[in-house]
Amino acid sequence: MTRFLETAPRPAGLHDYGPTPSHGDVRAGRDWQATLAEHGYACLHWPAEHGGPDASVADQAAFAEECARAGVPRQLSMVGPDLVGPVLMRFGTPAQQQRHLARIRDGRDLWCQLFSEPGAGSDLAAVATRAVERPDGSWQVRGQKVWTSAADSADLGILLARSGGPGPGGLSAFVVPMRSPGVTVRPLRQMDGESKFNEVFLDDVVLGADQVIGTPGAGWAVAKATLGRERLSLGANAVGMFESIVELETAAAAHGRLDDALRDQIVEAWIRVWLMRVTWERAIEEGTDPSGSTFSVLKLLTSETYRDIADLGIAALGPAALEEEQPLVKRMLVGHAQTILGGTSEIQRTILAERILGLPRAPR
Repeated sequence: MTRFLETAPRPAGLHDYGPTPSHGDVRAGRDWQATLAEHGYACLHWPAEHGGPDASVADQAAFAEECARAGVPRQLSMVGPDLVGPVLMRFGTPAQQQRHLARIRDGRDLWCQLFSEPGAGSDLAAVATRAVERPDGSWQVRGQKVWTSAADSADLGILLARSGGPGPGGLSAFVVPMRSPGVTVRPLRQMDGESKFNEVFLDDVVLGADQVIGTPGAGWAVAKATLGRERLSLGANAVGMFESIVELETAAAAHGRLDDALRDQIVEAWIRVWLMRVTWERAIEEGTDPSGSTFSVLKLLTSETYRDIADLGIAALGPAALEEEQPLVKRMLVGHAQTILGGTSEIQRTILAERILGLPRAPR
């Protein structure tokens, strides 16, 4: 594994861009995914029957850590390999699996997740994008999505839309070709200068009956499985934090700021990352139901540890943090976003309080 990462040809411009690529990272990311697939390192968690190596939890964690040390992404994007692939294996038809899985595995198709809306972020049961079935069995979709990573480069999207009445039972899931007539993508510029997130407008987009995932009305089950995979994937991405801690310790020493107090904080961060890794491994063993306590604990632990390590990096740099193009500064900006994306920390604490501990429901 280490030798492969040291010797494998790297596409020009490849770097560890995180869970999803920016527009400028896509070409190198596709080529890298193809290389991973060629050498058996793509979609490590996929079963052999769907073209994966069915790697152990330990091997998955080791690969994520080695990729972080090598400064390369562990895959093109988390959406296709980690979210869509397993969901299609569980809910998709044989034809959908045949059509999409191999193209996810080798990087030919980049996917995005069309869930969040301006009025339905953490509360996905409030999705308002409307899908209306037509007499010929096709569907006409109208609505807006937001905070969609990689939508400006994606070939396909997994869509959650309202096909029936209010509440979870009125939702359906679809495969959306992102270049379909009626699909408009508008990148959102971030404070760090990148545009990883996008608005997506769906104006009377027509989808075939074969683009429904599962059955009409089963969208909530698909969404829950997808969210479970998302939280699990964030844990997998975060096991590379060990390298971040080494980097900030090196930066602190270089700037003469590695005192006893900072050493204590670094040791505490190292312990938290080990706890996070163990929690991630336990979540894999439990399956992909996001209603379980381990998933919310994992999401909280992952995102808040990432944030705190990033803030610790700024403390390690001191005044040098004001220099332009400081990777630790950029990591700090991304770190604070981690507590929002994939389900806010507040939502995860509410899930733990209400569903796991049985506390009274928070005022709605």
